[in-house]
Amino acid sequence: MQNKKIRCLLLLVLAATGAALFSGCATPQDSAVPWSRPADWEGQLPGMGGL
Repeated sequence: MQNKKIRCLLLLVLAATGAALFSGCATPQDSAVPWSRPADWEGQLPGMGGL
């Protein structure tokens, strides 16, 4: 009986680990946000936009 509980718990932990690994994050190709270049307003003095 104890062996069956341990095996069930181990299977649950493995399934949760697999789900976490395969859920993943967005790849750069999937993202529409241009993180590789700064925004137009970055690097300017506050209140001095466009000068």
